[in-house]
Amino acid sequence: MRASRLLSILLLLQSRGLLTARQLADELEVSVRTIYRDVESLHGAGIPLYGEAGHQGGYRLLDGFRTRLTGLTTQEAQAVFLAGMPGPAAELGLGALAAAAELKIEAALPPGLREAARRIREHFHLDAPGWYHDGDRVPHLPEVAGAVWDRRVIRVLYRRWAEPCEVTRVLEPYGLVLKAGRWYLVARCDGALRTYRVNQVLELEVTDETFERPEDFDLAGHWSAHLADFRSRLFQGHAVVRISPEGRERLPDLMSSAVVGAVAETAGEPDGLGWITATVPIESLTHARTEFLKLGAEVEVLEPADLRHRMAETAHTLAALYPRADRATTDPAAGRAARGAD
Repeated sequence: MRASRLLSILLLLQSRGLLTARQLADELEVSVRTIYRDVESLHGAGIPLYGEAGHQGGYRLLDGFRTRLTGLTTQEAQAVFLAGMPGPAAELGLGALAAAAELKIEAALPPGLREAARRIREHFHLDAPGWYHDGDRVPHLPEVAGAVWDRRVIRVLYRRWAEPCEVTRVLEPYGLVLKAGRWYLVARCDGALRTYRVNQVLELEVTDETFERPEDFDLAGHWSAHLADFRSRLFQGHAVVRISPEGRERLPDLMSSAVVGAVAETAGEPDGLGWITATVPIESLTHARTEFLKLGAEVEVLEPADLRHRMAETAHTLAALYPRADRATTDPAAGRAARGAD
């Protein structure tokens, strides 16, 4: 384990240049004191590693020194092939390059590791989009990716939800994120960082103007904070609902994880027919009605009154669309009695 860490320190300094003990410790998830001991061990082994004092200091390898200790373990070789994403690479215009790189890595591996890597590819396949969504059609993605890489300012015609729907924006593209088959661009616009759906870019012009991306900008960290903020603003209220045993079984497949978790946390004891009452978060009355209708007659909204009224209106409209010969079986009072309602 320690030998692997020493090699990791060497490779990190080789690829990134100057790094502080704290940066190395954070990267390798160890204490700063451990890094000090490891650096001393590398010194003792004759590695030309030296430290620079001061606020801008850190550890650095002697200029021109490069290690050849880059051999992969079996698990690392498997991870490389497991992490391959041919679909997104092709969308970025890098499909041929990704395939060529994979072939080179495979050719450089010894026979045992090569066979392990091939088995990973034969037994595992990554399909990022959801069941009901095949991912975005993103004709401008390669140009956006090129602008991100070259730090070029882009001018786009962008389609958004609010009026006016089509707007022109001048963007400094910081990075691309692929989430659930959808590509998002994190870019600075008018001095603020914003997020854009790449498939909503209708027209794009890559300008000759360049920009400086802050050295301390962390795309993964920014995206995590963006998701946390989005989720905190997503749910604007709560609803009290009764759910049947069948409804609870279908809940994980039809509702969000927030609703499923809230049911697990707030549900009381089942009544005589097995129905439970729970308090769940909702985005809006319109969205909540659509979501609860997925459960059909296996859920009853108790509060708020406006949402219950909307559910009732929808139920009456559906009843009018699908009349039955035996009207008694669709009597609302009879239906509630059959479901154990008061």
